[in-house]
Amino acid sequence: MPLRLRRSARALVLDDLDRLLLCRHALRATGTAVWAAPGGRIAPHEEPLTALRRELREEVGPVVEHDPPHVWHQEVVGAGYAVGHDGVVNDYFLVRTAGFAPSGALTAAELAAECIVGVQWWSPAEISAYRGPDLFSLPPAISAPAAGPAHDGVPDEPLLLGP
Repeated sequence: MPLRLRRSARALVLDDLDRLLLCRHALRATGTAVWAAPGGRIAPHEEPLTALRRELREEVGPVVEHDPPHVWHQEVVGAGYAVGHDGVVNDYFLVRTAGFAPSGALTAAELAAECIVGVQWWSPAEISAYRGPDLFSLPPAISAPAAGPAHDGVPDEPLLLGP
């Protein structure tokens, strides 16, 4: 039987100070909070960039009019990554922008229904130095954008990431 993987399009939204925009997800089942790149589920028959634009507009506000480069592809198989699925497939796109105050189309109540309870800009140093109870759902290269596509250049093909 084929695996049921939840497909998502996510944005590495970096501002002119190389801060990364992250959404704080409150996981009801565990009581844990996790910071992750904005984005979300790709609906059946939906193109990844269409999903990315929709998710960004809903969650954080910027409208992506150009086609951002697809920089990373991640497949993680295992229980607990997505309810009702055998794992996840995350495609990451690099979105460079000037800093802005995040304000998506969804209300705070609508975001909370999707488990999003905050949005914040993070510098690489702030991510590295964080010692609080929240977790970061980020591949190692995202935790240090200075080592990723923002500085190394955009790859010709998306780089494959581990879990």
